[in-house]
Amino acid sequence: MAEEPVFNRIAVLRADRGVSRRDLAAALGVHYQTVGYLERGEYSPSLHLALRIAEFFEVPVEVVFSLKPFPKLGSTQ
Repeated sequence: MAEEPVFNRIAVLRADRGVSRRDLAAALGVHYQTVGYLERGEYSPSLHLALRIAEFFEVPVEVVFSLKPFPKLGSTQ
């Protein structure tokens, strides 16, 4: 069975808050390239890392991650 993709809004949250990949990586204790892999969907985070990312942005984990694609910004859906 192929792994189901995990969609995320990390890049949107980073941009909204003016946080660089390196700054987010440092706060999470991961390599900055890991943040890029996550943003591009090339890597799915562990539950622990997903919860730490949500905690960093002070939002529920469902705001950051989803099993379905997020609606495009400005979409009414």
